[in-house]
Amino acid sequence: QVQLVESGGGLVQAGGSLRLSCAASGRTFSYWMAWFRQAPGKEREYVAAVNWRGTSTYYADSVKGRFTISRDNAKNTVYLQMNTLKPEDTAVYYCAASSYHSSTPADYNYWGQGTQVTVSS
Repeated sequence: QVQLVESGGGLVQAGGSLRLSCAASGRTFSYWMAWFRQAPGKEREYVAAVNWRGTSTYYADSVKGRFTISRDNAKNTVYLQMNTLKPEDTAVYYCAASSYHSSTPADYNYWGQGTQVTVSS
């Protein structure tokens, strides 16, 4: 059993930055870790993913050049550094774990509870 807990969300003005953290417990060896987000009334959206070693990353086009995903396996934690935030980035952000890379929420086995990110204009 894997448990994931997100933190670091909050309110920030457009152009600002936030760093989200996802702390994992349980066996996560060889898992891809990903971030998704979901705004009210919209479907869950893929944001970014990183492999076990941190050597491969993928990003949605909407966040390329602004967001950076990374992981520290010694701390069993994955991060999402978000820069140059825009109002359209406002959403609940979730971390998730899967045995392979996918942009589809249904392919992920484990999910955190989410953390709110609000970007004001």
